[in-house]
Amino acid sequence: MKIDREKLLDGYRAMRTIRDFEERVHKEFMTGQIPGFVHLYAGEEAAAVAVCQQLDGNDTVASTHRGHGHSIAKGCDVKAMMKEIYGRADGLCGGKGGSMHIADLDVGMLGANGIVGGGPPLACGAAITAKTLKTGGLSVAFFGDGAFNQGMTLEAMNFARVYDLPVLFVLEDNGYAESTSSSWSIGGHDPVRRAEGFGIRGTRVDGHDYFAVWRAAEEAVKAIRDGEGPRFIHIEFTRYYGHFEGDASSYKPLNEVKDERRYLDALKFFRARTTGGKMLKLEELDAIDEEVATLIDEAVTEAKAAPPPDLSTLTTDVYLSY
Repeated sequence: MKIDREKLLDGYRAMRTIRDFEERVHKEFMTGQIPGFVHLYAGEEAAAVAVCQQLDGNDTVASTHRGHGHSIAKGCDVKAMMKEIYGRADGLCGGKGGSMHIADLDVGMLGANGIVGGGPPLACGAAITAKTLKTGGLSVAFFGDGAFNQGMTLEAMNFARVYDLPVLFVLEDNGYAESTSSSWSIGGHDPVRRAEGFGIRGTRVDGHDYFAVWRAAEEAVKAIRDGEGPRFIHIEFTRYYGHFEGDASSYKPLNEVKDERRYLDALKFFRARTTGGKMLKLEELDAIDEEVATLIDEAVTEAKAAPPPDLSTLTTDVYLSY
């Protein structure tokens, strides 16, 4: 597996941006200035980034309620995202979507989705468009372990196989569907075999390892672009925060997240492997850390100062006139 230096630097920058973005949103949410619900992606960075780095401008992504990481990895503007989370007029969706509904069709982000299992059918729709128009594009459906038990997800997988659609199904298994352990709730206990039941080839990878996810995503995307139909990846990791901001996480074992942060942090793994293997220099990664910290500070400052949507826009963006 060969990944050039610029790709590695871009990958680290994206992961660091996601981590710092989420840590800061966690802190700011406690001030009471952010409206609505917030579901944080911290701890899962390697999945979104390594997958989205295989994509291009023709490709699309369907996200989940935990969609900040996918949005950043697919290229959404970080400052506009922060404004959206704060409900500001200059947000990506005019301040009307908030955390759970960030979207930017210009970069192929079909949107975060408050409906569990709502993304896979949208990804199939985008894939039908790409196949019909012969754009060469594909669509990625990110979904969690809870959504893997939803009928919409399973129907979408069957549909994608029947019509040989260019779709990559990515199960982000963070251990819990809200508070229910995936080790108990997924019948058969082997998501890859379930995917194979639909005739979709899949693989299981460690979501703490950027390089493992990269390899699996690279192989899957190549197969899809070669016309082999849909593929499936099961990625395992642990989210650092509760299901939503305010969740006490009392269902988690004592010290689970503390140990995860200490021993299984994807960013720590990346830094150690790339610097130890002489692929990147420590100073380069430290410089990215400083750049990202500045970006996040600016994003929050600008979001707080930005105006809310004007009341005259209340009924716009509801229906599309053709």
